[in-house]
Amino acid sequence: MSADADTRSVTEVRPGATQAGPAAGPRQDSFAARLRRDWPLLVMAMPMLVLVTAFWWVPALGNVIAFQDYNPFSGGILGSPIIGFTNFAQLFGDAQFIRAVVNTLGITAFQLVFYFPLPIALALLLNSVVSGRLRAFIQGVVYLPHFFSWVLVVAIFQQMFGGAGLLAQILRDHGHAGIDWMTNSDTFILLVTAQTVWKDAGWGTIVFLAALSTIDQNLYEAAAVDGARRWRRMWHITLPGLRPVIVLLLILRLGDALNVGFEQFMLQRGAVGSKVSEVFDTFVYWSGLRTGDFGYGAAAGLFKGLVGLALILAANRVAHALGERGVYSRS
Repeated sequence: MSADADTRSVTEVRPGATQAGPAAGPRQDSFAARLRRDWPLLVMAMPMLVLVTAFWWVPALGNVIAFQDYNPFSGGILGSPIIGFTNFAQLFGDAQFIRAVVNTLGITAFQLVFYFPLPIALALLLNSVVSGRLRAFIQGVVYLPHFFSWVLVVAIFQQMFGGAGLLAQILRDHGHAGIDWMTNSDTFILLVTAQTVWKDAGWGTIVFLAALSTIDQNLYEAAAVDGARRWRRMWHITLPGLRPVIVLLLILRLGDALNVGFEQFMLQRGAVGSKVSEVFDTFVYWSGLRTGDFGYGAAAGLFKGLVGLALILAANRVAHALGERGVYSRS
């Protein structure tokens, strides 16, 4: 009797226990099963997929002209001769191209330090405003310049900081020499950063306000009960809650490092000169489109895309090392 009981105790499997054997990995659904499960999502995504394919991926095939002596009037893409990396060799030997890259990276680095944190700080300040009407009013005021064109933004700054602007007239009325910051090449990087802050800081604030709204308010109440003051609550609750969004936007900004804007610099190129205002986009316009050397311009654009891709991959890897999800992660 005892032997039978011992046998049953060995062979019986307790509820919730698993039998010994090879470890079972995650179940992989077949393609047909996933298609049956996700077909509504695929149908919803189909219009956008068609648009992206028609206006992004198909035109991207035209990058082949970067490796051709391209002439749109005699041969086109199919008839232009292949010249390999000649356009790229010419590009890297062009002093104007090197200057444009240095200017672009310098402006990007400067704005990462002095512009990128401002929407975060502004979102924290707006989030601390008790009155909902006052918060909505301030948010609307700082967000409104985002809808202004760069022509209007530059014109407003010209009226404020130009040689005949309001600030120069006030200085002259008080016996001082007027200052024309719109034509000063030494302070051009400060000027374009100030214009970017005034125009787009409100737009970035909305993203961080949305992230702040997802933080559990019970955490603040518990921290206040434990005696944590406002600054400590912000350091230990608010900023960690914003960290995933901050990392995501920082990765995207790094991937867009060679794209600091075209209109803003094109409009002010004549006032300060090309030495400080020549950036990547204006270089492609003047050296590729205006001269008709489309292969040379395509080589510059392709280089810009590859550098952006490399920066995104590197920044995303750093984000994974810091424990963040980043732009994407392997499942």
